[in-house]
Amino acid sequence: MAHGHKPKAGSRAFWPRKRAKRIYPRVTSASVPKLKGDVKPLNFAAYKAGMTTVIHEGNRKDAPTFGKDMARPVTVLDCPPLFVCGAKLYGRNESDAVSLGMVFAEKLDKSLSRRISLPNKYDFKKKLADAEKLLTEADDVKLVVSTQPAKGGIGKKTPEIFELTLSGEKDAKWAYAKENLGKEIKVESVFEEGEFIDTTSVTTGYGMEGPVRRFGVKVRNRKAHNKRRHVGNIGAVTPSRVLPGKIAMAGQHGFQTRTEYNKRIFKIASDGFEPSGGILNYGSVPGQYVLLHGSVGGPKKRLIMLRKAMRRTGEKIPVEIKHVSKESQQ
Repeated sequence: MAHGHKPKAGSRAFWPRKRAKRIYPRVTSASVPKLKGDVKPLNFAAYKAGMTTVIHEGNRKDAPTFGKDMARPVTVLDCPPLFVCGAKLYGRNESDAVSLGMVFAEKLDKSLSRRISLPNKYDFKKKLADAEKLLTEADDVKLVVSTQPAKGGIGKKTPEIFELTLSGEKDAKWAYAKENLGKEIKVESVFEEGEFIDTTSVTTGYGMEGPVRRFGVKVRNRKAHNKRRHVGNIGAVTPSRVLPGKIAMAGQHGFQTRTEYNKRIFKIASDGFEPSGGILNYGSVPGQYVLLHGSVGGPKKRLIMLRKAMRRTGEKIPVEIKHVSKESQQ
């Protein structure tokens, strides 16, 4: 029998494989093509609840499964509404965007004090007028939003705060931001069923791991010199150093920011999702949720950043779901 030759295995596309700076990622939509029509957010955020199975009718006319029932794995995302707590103005210097100013909503949720220091006295009208004076110098307007985990099934109190990118022109963005200060943004106002989106998340962390687990290299035979679970050669004689990113070695495994492209939304609903006995290690989703085709990086309860697809903008392929499995996961 032929001996399989496998000198190296595993992707080295991301280097260095360092831990993410925080547990939820920073997402930009600068590369997303501008959408035509009204101003709307290009991002959203949801908590990963778990997975289930749906049965739908095949709708690809060129596929042998056309018109037949198909079982597909989907991820259940808990999508409580986002609270718009502020609007931020950005200018631009020679190389980068620069913050010009920010205005908070007139009334802020007390739960935000768990994340940031809230002002005791805040003159909303004065701050709004000051921000409008800077509008001529501004190049972009973004929303500052916070999650509302208390309205979901995750069972936590501390919200996350991040920025949302808006589509449209600057003046229209500012009008949208003023109108929505202190209000909620729901997932159905950002995405639609059948739409393709990108997901960004911090993957499950495993800490320090060896090259076999980290890269999938082959375990050496029992007569190998010194060790079995490491690479045999770490580089050529010249140059006389180990080249970074070229050799599979031990180090941090997981807990890294990764983006998956073109995940299709199967369903957006607001009637809650609760299988028999609840979702294992999560419980139930009391309100709005999204069924997303396939898996999503990270463990349960992790915040997943969603954005408009960069590579399939505007494409929608809705599916007719016949059954959603709610069998017990216990």
